[in-house]
Amino acid sequence: MKRSARSTPHAAGPSRAVLAWAAIGTLVGGSIALLAFAPAAWLADAVGRTSSGRFLLAEARGSVWTGSAVPVLTGGSASRDAMALPGRLQWKLRPRLRPSPGLELKVSHACCLNGELRLRIAPRLDGFKVTVPASTGAVGQWPAAWLAGLGTPWNTLQLGGSVSLATPGLELDAAAGRLKYSGRADVDLRQVSSRLSTLDALGSYRLVLSGDATGKDSALLTLSTTEGSLRLSGSGQWSPSKLRFRGDARAAEGSEAVLNNLLNIIGRRQGALSIISIG
Repeated sequence: MKRSARSTPHAAGPSRAVLAWAAIGTLVGGSIALLAFAPAAWLADAVGRTSSGRFLLAEARGSVWTGSAVPVLTGGSASRDAMALPGRLQWKLRPRLRPSPGLELKVSHACCLNGELRLRIAPRLDGFKVTVPASTGAVGQWPAAWLAGLGTPWNTLQLGGSVSLATPGLELDAAAGRLKYSGRADVDLRQVSSRLSTLDALGSYRLVLSGDATGKDSALLTLSTTEGSLRLSGSGQWSPSKLRFRGDARAAEGSEAVLNNLLNIIGRRQGALSIISIG
């Protein structure tokens, strides 16, 4: 007499639980691999969106974690103006637990950064916070000609000279599509010249960027003259999407004749003054 064979629960193949765990393992493993080898273009895309297309990491190579790109200033997505810096900017992005969980971004650029710049990044579900540490001297120095990439009025002025940045500490907090600032950054424009003037140098200027105490998603700007024949002053607000500035320019005593044409171009004449209005 033959007995009929009964199949056990495991005889027909893996159980649903085993298949589920296998799928989860594959998904997690794939996600880790994707993050580990995420292309540098992902970081370049994020930087471009955050700056509304005004600062680009072109020709990005490597990965999100270790890569390089060419820094480019543009007038935005609809602008034809663009200006690249020489050489490639290098970066390394690493997780850090102290002093608080987040990421540390190390940036170097032989052209323009003084050593290695270290930024702290704290990602959140609705955005991120970037902390620029206090600097004992200038963070870096860039050619003023780079500003021509931003379009009007910089492409008309065609500036010479240099731009340097120093900060006692600065934070940029991006959340829900808005970007807030706290702290301060001092931008010095030294020995500035222009193709619109025959003077070898127009002067040196300081632009102070500071957080808005009212909590608005813009930074306050204050412009002053430290030396030179062209005297500039003014104030405004800056955000990644828009720049608003109101100020004036005038010639120092004895320089009226040589600067008269430039004053007519850079603003609306009002007697000896040239009224500057941007945005």
